[in-house]
Amino acid sequence: MAEQVYWEDVSEGMEMPPLVKNPTTQQLVRYAGASGDFYQIHYDKDFAQGNQLDGVILHGALKNAFLGQFMTEWMGPLGALKRLACQYRGMDFPGNTITAKGKVLRTYKSEGQNLVDCEIWLENPEGQRTTPGSATVALPSR
Repeated sequence: MAEQVYWEDVSEGMEMPPLVKNPTTQQLVRYAGASGDFYQIHYDKDFAQGNQLDGVILHGALKNAFLGQFMTEWMGPLGALKRLACQYRGMDFPGNTITAKGKVLRTYKSEGQNLVDCEIWLENPEGQRTTPGSATVALPSR
């Protein structure tokens, strides 16, 4: 179980601990089955290469899910994910490590909640941000 992050522990500009993911083609096949997204660029190498790709690529929604995991693990079990958004700016490939990273942009109170706005992203092994995003979480107070 993840440790709990409390409102008092968070400050603007602080970096969040990274989450490393090592996606595999098997994971992509499983995700295709779970999501219903059977577009062949996600599991058929020949089809992907026939569409001018270097090989199969991760589902965009799977990358969004990785960012969701990153946020929920960071905020802990008493936090609440209020908003999650991302853009797909680059392709990620199975067999390549991708790392979810983030930093706190703003802390504020609204409607009785302790809210935290974060800049988040997935980074490929070359350090490129392939999936930039943002999230807002509500955190408990001590």
